[in-house]
Amino acid sequence: MRASDGDRDKVAGVLREHYAQGRLTGEEFDERLERLYSSRTYGELARLTSDLPDVDLRRMTAAPVPANPSREAQRRGVAAMWGSWAVASGVNWVIWLIIGVTNGLDFPYPWPLWVMGPWGVMLLVATVLGGRGGHPNR
Repeated sequence: MRASDGDRDKVAGVLREHYAQGRLTGEEFDERLERLYSSRTYGELARLTSDLPDVDLRRMTAAPVPANPSREAQRRGVAAMWGSWAVASGVNWVIWLIIGVTNGLDFPYPWPLWVMGPWGVMLLVATVLGGRGGHPNR
């Protein structure tokens, strides 16, 4: 019989509990989770827990799914990253300006662009692509 995402979540909860109780090592737990999310049938799910104390998957309730960060939390995180970029860029431009003024208005090459540019591009990509995670099975 085919297993659903909910069935896989139940088995993941069982595996987490057995790991927490010391029945599985970290390596065994990781390996079983990898096999879990590629499983398609109840038989494949049952093999993952066959050497562990019995668990009736049909009676078990689904483990709570970890909450994804809210949109507001994601927005605050993105704003903090851009704020750090702006402060660091501003400090670099102030240093560049001080150097130019103390050299009799002979301004050097605009090296702050090499700080701002790559960092800004990475932030832009992270901002545009951020929050597009998905379920490991899809």
